[in-house]
Amino acid sequence: MYKLSPSDFAYLYEECKHCYYLKIKYGITQPSMPMPGVFSALNTRIQGSLVGKNFNVLSPSLPDCQVIFQEGFVESIPIPDTSCFIKGKYDLLCQNSDSTYTLVDLKISQADVGKIEKYKTQLTAYKYAMENPKSSNPIKITKMGLLIFYPNTVSFENESAKVDFPPKWLEIPADEAAFVNFIKEVDKLLAGPLPADNPECKWCKYLKENKESMGDQEKFPF
Repeated sequence: MYKLSPSDFAYLYEECKHCYYLKIKYGITQPSMPMPGVFSALNTRIQGSLVGKNFNVLSPSLPDCQVIFQEGFVESIPIPDTSCFIKGKYDLLCQNSDSTYTLVDLKISQADVGKIEKYKTQLTAYKYAMENPKSSNPIKITKMGLLIFYPNTVSFENESAKVDFPPKWLEIPADEAAFVNFIKEVDKLLAGPLPADNPECKWCKYLKENKESMGDQEKFPF
């Protein structure tokens, strides 16, 4: 069985099938640049301050739901007709007034509509895992979206800089049929031979240029 992380779908899978294959099948991951500490601090503080609050009270432009969980881990049953399952960590889970749930991914970035398509598969994967969990009780996700914060204005008061981060909501439609078809494509990719390296991928270039210095090539699948 192949463990698929939803966070890989928006970037790694789309950017380099070669590196994605190596990660899933052999655990060979691209080196990553650490996120600047200020972004991690902002993300953690914003998420933590939202737990227990109703989005609609914070801003009428946000959904009417209460945040009940922050950064929860999920794992799904195998996806039908594939050798894949979902395992990962979502950002926020909110409860709606009808006891269904809203799934939220928090972003500190500009709120362009292109993000809806970019993150649709990622959020639908979390939705699938919550509605088809490996061991816990299933929950019904009826709404998904991106909660986006981006600095707007700055004021200086009492020897402190106060930055205005107005929230914006981008709702993401669920398309479960498209999600299952996507996973079948991933499953087919992983069942086949190693894809060719991507000439636009910096990690592929590095591996290609440094094979001779990496020791016994029998240990490497590329």
